[in-house]
Amino acid sequence: MTGQLTAASPPPAASPPRAPARPAAASGRLRAWATRAPLLPALVFLIAVTQLPFAATLFISVFDWYALDPGGREFTGLSNYGTVLSDPRLRSSVVTTVVLTVSVVLASLLLGLGLALLLDRSFRGRGLVRTMLIAPFLVVPVAAALLWKHALYNPEYGLFNGALAWLGGLFGVDDPVQPDWLSDMPLPAVAASLVWQWTPFMMLILLAGLQSRPLETAEAARLDGAGSWQVFRYLTLPHLRRYLELGALLGSIYIVQHFDAVFTLTAGSLGTANLPYTIYHTFYKAHEYGLASAAGVLVVIGSIAIAVFALRVVSSLFSEEVSGS
Repeated sequence: MTGQLTAASPPPAASPPRAPARPAAASGRLRAWATRAPLLPALVFLIAVTQLPFAATLFISVFDWYALDPGGREFTGLSNYGTVLSDPRLRSSVVTTVVLTVSVVLASLLLGLGLALLLDRSFRGRGLVRTMLIAPFLVVPVAAALLWKHALYNPEYGLFNGALAWLGGLFGVDDPVQPDWLSDMPLPAVAASLVWQWTPFMMLILLAGLQSRPLETAEAARLDGAGSWQVFRYLTLPHLRRYLELGALLGSIYIVQHFDAVFTLTAGSLGTANLPYTIYHTFYKAHEYGLASAAGVLVVIGSIAIAVFALRVVSSLFSEEVSGS
């Protein structure tokens, strides 16, 4: 009976044919393009306002292009770049840019670290103090430069000389020193205004780093007898290394290209002309479009080099955060 039933049983049904994978892959590509489509206008706008002007700058940089003699324009290849690199005035502006960038970044990092350590503590009114300390970074750069030029540095009614006169009267000095800050110390005056504006930015980055550190390690170190300086040197500072690098790189990218303070405070005189101001003077005052474009391309290349390091620091910072969590 069993054998008869087995023999009479119908053959097993054949498995249904597999659906072709090509329509699924095509639908996946369509979904990917559908999610990217809203970003296309922004991408087109970004290319139009950044890459097209840069391409035009590259084109102009290989020509001897004097604005007051449009008929004499001719192709010169890379000679403008050689002129830029061999021009003593441009080399001096490179040195000024490096000195200004290094001094501003280091000073703002040190002040920002001190303020971040203070704000990391709990005290009454910490939110208000934090908001007031962030305010200088939110001021428009030209407005900040005008504030320092007229309200602080002015030799007749500026706040600095007023404070010196008040201190001189307090200590019985009949004729206190009243320096002309922008004439006597032009480059430190420009650097001080930039430090005032960039210290809050460094403070925010370092404060974020302080609030992300593991508190258990510091508590264990204190239980083992470590002092505050030892905890800061061996635990807090190594943890903040990536944040310090990030702040230094982002600050360098901005200050290398900074123009407002130099133009507003000193108009590039007295040895304060950095590369952006020198490019502006070459383009708008000397009307040497080719030389100015070549110098601008070199500045962009330097900024991109710094930005590459900044992106690597950011990516390593995020990878450490993910691995730590």
